[in-house]
Amino acid sequence: MRFNTEGLFIKVSGVTNEEDALFAIGLGASAVGFEFGPTPRKISSAAAYDIVRRLPNGALSVGVFRNEMPQRIVEIVNTLGLSAVQIEGAITKSSLAYVSERVNTVIRMLATGQELRNDDLIEGVDYFVLPETDDFDALVDCLDVFQDTSLRTPLMASGGLNPSNVVEVVQNYPVWGVDVRRGVESEVGVKDPVLLGEFIANARWAYDNAYVQRPRTGWPTS
Repeated sequence: MRFNTEGLFIKVSGVTNEEDALFAIGLGASAVGFEFGPTPRKISSAAAYDIVRRLPNGALSVGVFRNEMPQRIVEIVNTLGLSAVQIEGAITKSSLAYVSERVNTVIRMLATGQELRNDDLIEGVDYFVLPETDDFDALVDCLDVFQDTSLRTPLMASGGLNPSNVVEVVQNYPVWGVDVRRGVESEVGVKDPVLLGEFIANARWAYDNAYVQRPRTGWPTS
């Protein structure tokens, strides 16, 4: 099921504490992401649950998993009441189907745009995020896919985004959303308030002053 949102979707990933989560949403972020896999920004289910309970109405929360058992993904997402699951790394077609049948919204992170042609990776997915590498050069290499009008699933740009380069991406490419992690941090897992504020403000400005038309507005929500 797709989100009922308007304008540019802004997701702040790698959130590890309540202060950053509330500040991001307060500044206008659409969603915050919690990483449950083996990453430097890993958060416990208990800590994430406490944060989700304090988010304001309408704020979206995303559980991010890498190479995780589908049963555990579903259990955590539904127990914590998360809005969506984001799947990174390897997952079989049957495991992806298992998850998509049991959670409201599935976001799939892909390494390259070429993977959008692989049915085993995309069936049952509501949104795609690419690239998988948190590196801006990797994003540049796959920006052309955001201009492919034949794709019927909304795409989010990730990979090394920061307050400066998000303007270039959003102004010049019809992205549905952006996903930021390292580019707004003062240290791993800790968001810098100034960078976070600049990122959200710049992303919104670029969306309102884009050089491209956005045919992907008005996506159905189911």
